[in-house]
Amino acid sequence: MSNRARHIAIIMDGNGRWAQAQGKNRTAGHEKGAETVRRITTFCAENDEIERLTLYAFSTENWKRPKLEVEFLMKLLEKYLKNELKTYLEGNIRFEPIGDLSSFSPSLRKTIERVREETARCSGLVQSLALNYGAQDEIVRAANALLGRGETISAESLGHALDTNENVDLLIRTGGDHRLSNFLLWQSAYAELFFTDTLWPDFTTAEFERIIKKFKTVERRFGGLN
Repeated sequence: MSNRARHIAIIMDGNGRWAQAQGKNRTAGHEKGAETVRRITTFCAENDEIERLTLYAFSTENWKRPKLEVEFLMKLLEKYLKNELKTYLEGNIRFEPIGDLSSFSPSLRKTIERVREETARCSGLVQSLALNYGAQDEIVRAANALLGRGETISAESLGHALDTNENVDLLIRTGGDHRLSNFLLWQSAYAELFFTDTLWPDFTTAEFERIIKKFKTVERRFGGLN
């Protein structure tokens, strides 16, 4: 029986390099990358086997980037969410952000919460954007939350205290680098990892389908023997 990619996570890398190769500003790469987000999300929403798509949109380390680029990313995120609300609703897609949202502006937090609330009753694909997210930060926040409630820390209790307790089946990284970059470390303990040299703006649904097809042939043992 072939594997089912119920939860797919993607590290969307290569926007800046794509723009530089085109002789454009890095911001143009991020705009083009947002189009790929829409295309891949729509593809997943139309695939009955895929239940959850988690995209690494902005990490806890991304604040180190140039101030103007960070400001552009914040504006692009707010614009994207406002524009995509219709897409979410028409595609029956539920939006569930993960990460520490407290560092964002009141306006952006309001937009994030609005989209989350308005899509809460959607019953199809769950799309999670990882926003101001880092797996180490997530684990520390979860542990502190348990300690604050006086609860014992176990693998089960910690897992439920994380931003998401959904284990990843397939993790894809575009852009050519072979690392996880502090993304869903707990949830990806037994994920199958696929890396592609394709820069995120050039990532197509055809290549996505090829990766999923290859994933279906992998023998997943989860530490045991089949």
